[in-house]
Amino acid sequence: MRSIYKICDASAWREAERQGVFAGSADDIRDGFIHFSTAAQVPGTAKKHFAGRSGLFLVAIDADALGDALRWEASRNDELFPHLYGELDLGAVIEVKELPLRSDGSHAIPELAP
Repeated sequence: MRSIYKICDASAWREAERQGVFAGSADDIRDGFIHFSTAAQVPGTAKKHFAGRSGLFLVAIDADALGDALRWEASRNDELFPHLYGELDLGAVIEVKELPLRSDGSHAIPELAP
């Protein structure tokens, strides 16, 4: 099983849990796919897009469960990032963790499975 990760607002994730599906953030909806990161990419994503923001969750997803809707596409620094074209079925979620904010505005990234 390969894991990929989504950083999102806790309130948006709680709403997804109520709905039974995650349609994506406003940025995801604008771009036409749900943005994910690999374990190695999470720190850079947190720094670039979420610095100073509290109330976030880090959601681990089974990439293999997403099928053909998951595509690996070049993005930041020409790295391949996982993008989901469609809604995220919550059955593919492995774990949801809080993403604590440090006093310097960075996030305390937990150890992540590749």
